[in-house]
Amino acid sequence: MTKEELALELIARLKQEYPEAGCTLDYNQAWKLLVSVRLAAQCTDARVNVVVEGLYEKYQDVKSLAEAPVDEIEEIVRPCGLGKSKARDISACMKMLHEEYHDKVPEDFDALLKLPGVGRKSANLIMGDVFHKPAIVTDTHCIRLVNRMGLVDNIKEPKKVEMALWKLIPPQEGSDFCHRLVYHGRDVCTARTLPHCEQCCVKDICARNGVDKDR
Repeated sequence: MTKEELALELIARLKQEYPEAGCTLDYNQAWKLLVSVRLAAQCTDARVNVVVEGLYEKYQDVKSLAEAPVDEIEEIVRPCGLGKSKARDISACMKMLHEEYHDKVPEDFDALLKLPGVGRKSANLIMGDVFHKPAIVTDTHCIRLVNRMGLVDNIKEPKKVEMALWKLIPPQEGSDFCHRLVYHGRDVCTARTLPHCEQCCVKDICARNGVDKDR
């Protein structure tokens, strides 16, 4: 089985296993997803979803958050960890959205990367979930699973993993595939315990189980 064939089979099986998989960060506007994905660094999505309720109750749009004192933002987002740097980035990002983009999140990957606190992972998430464009979100689950499954060979750097996956994953499948990897990584192919291979829907084609070692 080639890596291209493996990719298609993994997509099909994970789609069957997690048909409704989507972003686990709660948002109803694009700018809120930008805020949440910054807060999610080294923090669980579940905690972010709770913390942002208080943030949006006080600051209900881009303009008000852009004008908010950074220390007040920090006080609210502190439970997510790294409060000082996250508050600083959120403030600067909202200021840029307000001043340069009229409170709208730009629908351009390179423009997203210029926003404070936005890296490739965040930009891809916005492109896929908000604008429904091809995207590969290489979070920790994605990187761990595609290495274990054999889609990439001992590549840990997020951008290199992303570039490798662009060659294997059909563009229209990338965003949903990455979301399904998150679900699978949390429930089955876990990081902090041994993976639950006996429960895995792809165990017979996974490189971790010694399948197609020459791939």
